[in-house]
Amino acid sequence: MTKVIEADRGFKVWWHLTRPHTLTASFVPVFLGTAIAAAVSKHDINYLLFFAMLIASMLIQAATNMFNEYYDYKLGLDNENSVGIGGTIVRHGVAPKTIMIIALCFYGIALLLGIYICALTSWWLAAVGLVCMLVGYLYTGGPYPIAYSPFGELVSGAVMGMGIVLISFFIQTGTVTLDAVLLSVPSMILVGAIMLSNNIRDIVGDTEGGRKTMAILVGRDRAVTILSLFFIISYLWIIGLVVVDGISAFALLIFLSIPKPLKAIEIFRTFKEPKAVMPAMKYTAQTNTFFGFLLGVGLLISTFFIA
Repeated sequence: MTKVIEADRGFKVWWHLTRPHTLTASFVPVFLGTAIAAAVSKHDINYLLFFAMLIASMLIQAATNMFNEYYDYKLGLDNENSVGIGGTIVRHGVAPKTIMIIALCFYGIALLLGIYICALTSWWLAAVGLVCMLVGYLYTGGPYPIAYSPFGELVSGAVMGMGIVLISFFIQTGTVTLDAVLLSVPSMILVGAIMLSNNIRDIVGDTEGGRKTMAILVGRDRAVTILSLFFIISYLWIIGLVVVDGISAFALLIFLSIPKPLKAIEIFRTFKEPKAVMPAMKYTAQTNTFFGFLLGVGLLISTFFIA
C-alpha cells in the first residue's frame, strides 16, 4: 500500500510539472482554428492532422512551462515559498537538469509530429513551427527572456493565440483567409490576458527579481484596467464580426462565459496578496478556454442551419 501511495505522489509530481491547467491555452486555439475551417471555409476535417497538431501544441506548451520553471529557478526567482509555480524543483527536489531533458524530449516529439504535418501539407510550416518552438524557449530562456520584458503578453498572444489558430486553419484548408485572421484576434488577446494576470499576481516578486513586465511598468491598478479592456475588446470584437462581417449569431454563445472575467476582475480589484488572487488567474484562464470553445461550437452549430 505504501508503494502505491508513493507511486501516486510521484505521478502527481510529474503531472504537475506540465502545469496541466495551462494546456487549454494550446488546446483551444487548435480546436478554434479547426472549427473555423469546417464552419466558415466549409472544408472537410482531416482528423489525423487535427490530433497531430493538438498533441504537438500541448507538448510545446508543457515544454515551455518546464523552461519557465528551470530558468526561474536558475535565476533565483523561485523558492519553496513562491506562489503559483510548478514547484517540482524547489518543493519536490527534482533535479533542474531532469526538467530540461524532459522539456527537450517533448520538443523532439513535437518536432516529429511537425514533420508529419508538413509532409501532408506544406514544408513552409516547418519554418513557422521552428519559430514557435524558439519563442517557447526564449520566453524564459536565453540572455533576454521575453517573459521578463514588457512584451510577454504580445508575444505569447501572437504565437499561442493567433498563431496556433491560423496554423490549425491552414493545415485543413491550405490557405489563410481574412475571416480566419479576424476570428483569431480574441484568442490572441485572451492568451495575452492569461500572461498579464500572472504578471499582476507576481508584480512584487518580479520587481524584486529585476523583471520589467508591463504590469510593473504601468502599475498594478492600470494593469488590472488593461486586463479589463482585454476582456471587453474580446467580446465586442465578436459582436462586431456578427454585425459587420456576417459571422453567424451563434458565435454569441461566447457570452455564456462572461461570469468568468467578471469574477477575475472583482478579485484583482479586491485583493492584492498573491495567494488571494490565485482564483482570479484561474478565472482568466477559464475565460480563454470557455470563450474559444464556445466560439468554435457556435460556428459549428451554424453549419446545421445553412442550406
